[in-house]
Amino acid sequence: MLLVDSAEAILRGGAYRPLAERALADEPLRREEALAVLRSSDTGLRSLLWAAFAVRSRHWGRRVKLCVLQNARSGLCPEDCGYCSQSAVSNATIQRYRLVPVSELVAGARRAAAGGASRYCMVVSARGPSAADIAHFAAAARAIRAELPDLELCVSLGIMDEGQAETLARAGIDFVNHNLNTSRRFYPSICSTHTYDDRVATVKHTVRAGLAPCSGVIVGMGETAEDLVEAAMELRRLAVVSLPVNFLHPIDGTPLGDRVPPTSGECLRALALFRLTNPRADLRAAGGRERCLGAAQGLALFAANSLFVGGYLTTPGQQRDEAVAMIETLGFEVEGAPRRYPPAAMDRAAQM
Repeated sequence: MLLVDSAEAILRGGAYRPLAERALADEPLRREEALAVLRSSDTGLRSLLWAAFAVRSRHWGRRVKLCVLQNARSGLCPEDCGYCSQSAVSNATIQRYRLVPVSELVAGARRAAAGGASRYCMVVSARGPSAADIAHFAAAARAIRAELPDLELCVSLGIMDEGQAETLARAGIDFVNHNLNTSRRFYPSICSTHTYDDRVATVKHTVRAGLAPCSGVIVGMGETAEDLVEAAMELRRLAVVSLPVNFLHPIDGTPLGDRVPPTSGECLRALALFRLTNPRADLRAAGGRERCLGAAQGLALFAANSLFVGGYLTTPGQQRDEAVAMIETLGFEVEGAPRRYPPAAMDRAAQM
C-alpha cells in the first residue's frame, strides 16, 4: 500500500513541494527549476517522486490506464530515424509485413478490451498515410466502434494533414499519436528525412480536426537535459492531453544500437519532469520501461498514470497479468471505464 492517502499529506514537506504546488496551480515551471529536476541526485529521488505523485493524484487518483499497441505494418518505413528498428537504415532482425487486414485490427481490439485495456493504438511504419491507408483505418475504426463503443482508439500513421485527420475523426478515432521525440535543436541528430516542424504541424493538424493530441518523447538518445526540458515545454505549449515517455531500448542493427540505455534514476527523473510540466496530461510510461527501469518500474506509477502492456512494436514488454499484479501491489488500481477528456482540456489544445 502507498504510505500516504492524499496529495495534501504529501505536500506537508519535501524539497520539491514548491514545484508540486506550482504544477497543482497549473503554473509553468521555470526553465532552471525543470533543469534542477533532471540534475537532482538519486538521494533526492524519493522526495521528487512524492511531488510528482501529488500532482498525479490530483488529476488521476490512483487509477492506471492499460493500453495495447497493434503493429499494423512492420519494417517498411522509408525514414531514417536512428532509434527505430523499422527504419530504412536499420538492419535489425524483425518481422516485415504489409498492412494487416481490417478483420485482424478488429480482432486485436477485442483482445485488448478483453484484457482490460482502455486504449487500443494501431501503428504503421511509414512517412505518412496514403489515401488507401486512411480509408483502411477509417473502416477499422467504424467496425471497432460499432462493437466496442467505449474503447479509446488511437492511430500512429506518420506525418498527416488536416483533411486526413478529419476523415479519421469522423470514423471514430479518438487520438492521433505523433511524438516530437526530442527538442528542435537535437532533432537533426536522430532524423534527416523529415523535420521537427513536420512533427509539430502534424500535432496541430490533428487537433484542428477535432482529435485529441498524443505526443511524447524518447529519453536516452544522446540529448542533453536542456533538450528534454525544451521538449517538455513544447508539449505544454501544444497542450497535449496524452503524453508517452519512452526510454531508449537500443536495438542491434540501428544507428543507436550501441548506446547505453538511460539508468532507472534518469528515467524516473524524466517522468517526474513531464508530470510537473504537464500536470493534467495522461502520462504514459511507454517503450523501454521494462529494460531501463527493471525492478524499479513500479515507481514509474508515482508520476505516470498509464502503461503499455503486452509488448511494443518490435520489442517485448510486460504482460498484462504481471502489470496488474505490480499495479495492485503498490496500492494503485486498474482503470475501469475509459476516461473521457473534459471539454476544457480539449479547448486548451485547440487554441494552440
